[in-house]
Amino acid sequence: MGCTASELVSWLPRALPDAELATDVTGQRNVAIWVGGSMELRWNTLPPRRIALLEIPQLQVSFTYEGLDDEARYRIQKCFDLQTHRGGG
Repeated sequence: MGCTASELVSWLPRALPDAELATDVTGQRNVAIWVGGSMELRWNTLPPRRIALLEIPQLQVSFTYEGLDDEARYRIQKCFDLQTHRGGG
């Protein structure tokens, strides 16, 4: 993802509106809990992407779902993607 860890954490309440959220003290993991299941997000900071003079921060983000069926995972991931999408061409 093209963002910083602090930006990602600030977007989570909007991106996962029905979840109880908990970020660990290292700031590299978040657990979102719903009735019946959870999703764990882990991220690592990558070197920024440079395009000429433009520098874009990067995170490698992984998602692990537990106890949620395919429909719930799809719905959650779609909302997350739409709410964290930045404008562009």
